[in-house]
Amino acid sequence: MSGVVVLSGNPRAGSRTRTLAVRVGADIAHRDGAAPPTVVDLAEYGAQLLVHDDVRVAGGLATVRSARVLVVGTPTYKGSYTGVLKVFVDRLPHQGLAGVVGVPVTVGATAQQAAQSERHLRGLLAELGAEVRPGLAVTEPSAGDPEVSVGYVAALAGRV
Repeated sequence: MSGVVVLSGNPRAGSRTRTLAVRVGADIAHRDGAAPPTVVDLAEYGAQLLVHDDVRVAGGLATVRSARVLVVGTPTYKGSYTGVLKVFVDRLPHQGLAGVVGVPVTVGATAQQAAQSERHLRGLLAELGAEVRPGLAVTEPSAGDPEVSVGYVAALAGRV
């Protein structure tokens, strides 16, 4: 198993969601004395996500499955996680994240939207067999605040 892996489910490169998820992953890794997280950014795959036997996507799936801790970040789209994230995880086998600790991180325009998306993402990770921890749901303005991640990771102490 690898250490911490961050899966960014935002279709836009360089997003605040990616930045926040990477920060959470880095804070978890630092707390555990582990190497910095490996990042799988779905924005980099584009249409290749739809190619069944794409080698890069297969590599991303293998990286995600090998995680000890998987931080999954997504913005809120239509009350839930993004379609690119769903397309990606649909390629995982049944219980494909068994033994992986799942940490959902969602960003929404409002606290209610972010919380709704976090609930959906938590359910998705659980369906895939991950040992899901309470997620981090923040509004867009809060996503850039480094203290949000520090406080969240401190609250996770002993759970990840």
